[in-house]
Amino acid sequence: MLEKLDEVPWSDLSHAYGPADDVPAQLRALLSPEAEVRRKARHDSYGNIFHQGTRYEASAPAVPFLLEMLAEPSTPERAELLELLVALAIGYDEAWLPGGFPLADYEAAAAGGEVLLQAGGGLSESDQNALQAHIELRVHSAVALGVPLFRTLLEDEDPAVRRCAACALGWFPAQAEASSAALTWSLLDPGDTVAATAALSLGLLGSQPLTAETLTAAFAGPRVAVRGAAAIALARLHGREASAAVVDELLRLSGDGETTGVPFHDGNLSGYAALSLRLVLPDDSETAFAALLDRIPSVSGQHALPVVAEALRRAFDQGALGPDTPFDDLTDRQKRLARALAASPSTWQLGGHVFANFSLMVGDYGLPSSHQRMLSFTEAS
Repeated sequence: MLEKLDEVPWSDLSHAYGPADDVPAQLRALLSPEAEVRRKARHDSYGNIFHQGTRYEASAPAVPFLLEMLAEPSTPERAELLELLVALAIGYDEAWLPGGFPLADYEAAAAGGEVLLQAGGGLSESDQNALQAHIELRVHSAVALGVPLFRTLLEDEDPAVRRCAACALGWFPAQAEASSAALTWSLLDPGDTVAATAALSLGLLGSQPLTAETLTAAFAGPRVAVRGAAAIALARLHGREASAAVVDELLRLSGDGETTGVPFHDGNLSGYAALSLRLVLPDDSETAFAALLDRIPSVSGQHALPVVAEALRRAFDQGALGPDTPFDDLTDRQKRLARALAASPSTWQLGGHVFANFSLMVGDYGLPSSHQRMLSFTEAS
């Protein structure tokens, strides 16, 4: 393996920290017999060719070597390699849920990017956006060459590999027909999280022959995690035409705080269900809004983000509040949401500390951006 690794002009390519001449050693270290060396190599790779979700010139050239390692059964920690490949292909998955990867939009946004890449610096903001879209699309295309391999890994003896392979297939809509056929069989996988992940990927890939029928059968089955995942997938397929049973399952799942081993949404199946409510219930649905409010006291950290984000979106359909808007000027929904947040101090926290991302999200709607200020805001009425 990796015999052509040194043929790539890495020093002429860039990543988050400059020239990418350290990438070959990091890729080789992924094959080390020492677990700590491999862990550090993955950490370094996430830091330079995938820095906080951003991909770089050196990201796409690294992909063929990651796929080469993945294809070799003796490679250690292949599930972790699959996770890295998915991250390189799409960034953070919450950006695309519940709708799926917008390949056509990316292709349009990346138009002219190859020319811009050759042009170097001095680009306008719009040109910089097109260049970044081009770089990210190149990485996605490079990982897409591994989709046939991912399909074979659905039958791997390691359930973690099967699970991550099922997740990966959901992000490549150009190969939806063949991948959906393979994922349909994975709904029968003995591992609940593998089958649930396959269901979610089937939903992301959209309507294909027999997809709706097989997901409906999975939804009617006895496995709880698979049923929930199938409900999310059917919501993606059918939207407002989803059955009442599917809507009821999404409402139940949004409220129960269930965390699973599925790779999507960091295992937060309840948060994924909360995001999916927008697909099946209109924004003015009182049922959906009440379910989200009921969920707020029991979530914190990363799990609070999708629930409260969806509640905020439904309450602030006219946009953020103006400066110094008094509580009494809020709509009924906005008041109920503000009171729910004021009554839920742990919702604002991550590991017992203030969660800055949550505070910023709330503040973006013109609401007080700390729990104490929210409490004072609601009590001032």
